[in-house]
Parts: sequence; C-alpha cells; structure tokens
Amino acid sequence: MFAYSSISIACWIVVFSPQIIENFRRHSADGLSLIFLIIWLLGDVFNVIGAVLQGVIPTMTILAVYYTIADIVLLGQCFYYRGFTFSDAQPATDDENSVEENTEDSPLLAHQSTDTRPSSRLTAADADQPRRSSSFSSFHPHLNQVDARHLSPATPPMTSSKSAVDPSAAHSGGKSSLRTFLTNFTALVVVCAAGVLGWFLSTRASDAHASYQHHETSPISANRTEEVRFDIWGQISGYLCAVLYLGSRVPQLLLNYRRKSTEGVSLLFFLFACVGNLTYVMSIFAFEPECARLGRQFGFGGQQCKAGEWSAEYRRYILVNTSWLIGSAGTLLLDMTIFAQFWIYRKNVK
Repeated sequence: MFAYSSISIACWIVVFSPQIIENFRRHSADGLSLIFLIIWLLGDVFNVIGAVLQGVIPTMTILAVYYTIADIVLLGQCFYYRGFTFSDAQPATDDENSVEENTEDSPLLAHQSTDTRPSSRLTAADADQPRRSSSFSSFHPHLNQVDARHLSPATPPMTSSKSAVDPSAAHSGGKSSLRTFLTNFTALVVVCAAGVLGWFLSTRASDAHASYQHHETSPISANRTEEVRFDIWGQISGYLCAVLYLGSRVPQLLLNYRRKSTEGVSLLFFLFACVGNLTYVMSIFAFEPECARLGRQFGFGGQQCKAGEWSAEYRRYILVNTSWLIGSAGTLLLDMTIFAQFWIYRKNVK
C-alpha cells in the first residue's frame, strides 16, 4: 500500500510544475481552459473539506491544501496573460487584425505607390544595359544546376518547389518528438523513483519502531490506530469533489477539440495526474487492516484479526473512500481521452 501511496504523493507534488513552466515559457495560457481550472479549484476546495471532516491522514490533507494553492497560481497565470476574463474564446490573430475593411474610397490596388512624380528619363541604351546584366546574373546560378539530360526537349528541367518535403526537416521533427518523449519519460521515472525511495525509508523507520515496540509491549496490548469512521458531511464533500473532478476535464476536452490542437498544454502535466490517480486507486485497494498489520509486525501473520474482523474493516475502508475512488478512477479515464487528443492533434502543434 505504502509504495503506491508514496508514488502517488510524489506525482501530485510536482503535477502542476510542468504546466506552470509551460505557461511561463510561452508567455501565454491559451492552451488551458479557464472553466477547467475553476471547476478543478472547486473540487480541490471540497477535497480539503472532505479530508478534514472525514479524518484522513494528515499527509492527504496537506496535499489537498497544496493542490488548492497550485490551482490559484495557474488561474493567476491565465488572468495575467489573458486579462480578467472567464471566457475560453481565443484572441484574434495578428493576421485577422491586419485585414482592413474595404470601402468606396479604398484604392483598388492597396499596395500601389501613391508617388506620382515623373521618373527621370533614361536612354534606351542605359535602360537596356542594366536589364541585360541583371538577367544574366540571375540566370547564371540556375545554369550550374541544370542537368545535361534536361537539355533535351523531351525532358523539361525540374525546378525546386517550396512545397516539396525537406528530408532534413522531417528528420529534425522526428528527433524533436523523440527528445520530448525521452524527457517526459525520464521525468516520470525520476519522480516515481523518489516515491519508491520515500516508501523504502519510511518502511525501515516503521520496522525499527515495531522492533522496539515488540520488546516493550505484547501484541495483544499494542495500541491500535483509530478505526475508520464514517462522517456524513465528509462523504457529501467527497462526492461533490468527485463530480467536480469529473466535470473539470470536459471543458478542456472541448477546447482542444475546437482548436484541433493541444498546443500550450503540457503533456507531463496530465501524465503526472494520470500516474498519481492510478497509484492512488491502487493504494486504496491495497489497504491492509490494522489487525493484520499488527499481527505481521509482531510475527503472528494475520492471526491477530478476530473472525470476520479483516473483511469488515476492509469493506468499511473501501466504503469510506468510495467517493475518492470514483473521482480518481473517473478522471483517469478522461485523461486517457486527453492523451488521445495529444496523439490525434500532434501534427497541429507548432
């Protein structure tokens, strides 16, 4: 359980960093949906309320507060770069702003020079000399590129086109995609490794404490932690949090679909969220009842649990955390849809 929960905590600590850095690097937050962030912020607020009322471990409460602060930072970036607006409408581009409205007084040739001063007269010889020199100088570089077989009337010369695919550009694009993949994969591995390391250190400290307690206290008289309790208001906050988390992804999906692009959205942002939700769900299902944990620490296996105690405590724990399970598992599926958009619109990213 603790390995999964430690990895989840490590991912959620850094989850907002890639998107904050991406917005700062681009000096823009147009890739994010404001509605997405606002609903997510409300979900995190109810997450804090539910965590306090339900009495979850202090680490999860602290993380919930941290999520709320990070949401406010992202919203602050959006308001700073976009202005104070709650609309996801994209600002007009420079090309659209540069288009002038044609009126009856507009000239037919917009770029025609208005200079009507008579030009100085040139003699026929003077005018023809630069023209011949310019024609030969412009033709000379192309002459060196003409293949001998193109001198035949049956084989017209082939001129280069700007629309032709540049092999070096295609190769550069492939290298850039590979570099992005390796960067994201390395960052994910480092964060997960940090979570595993934290679990390993905490496990050793816990085993050392249990070994000391084994000599001081008998297994039967060992103090157990407080039993999992069911708080009605904490559950209501948890289910509201789950609904808001599920609904927050919809505006981002719609924004990506309208733009036909995921430009400005950090893939690592959703990758950390995906792994964090996955390991969090796994940590809930890997819950070990207190009686079994104490029996394992004192070398009695699961014999410390009374008849039916293990299953009753496990069911109670799952029931209490059902709202958080729904929120995490549901957003995990929606994040898969966002990953599909990254793949579909990958060619539209500049």
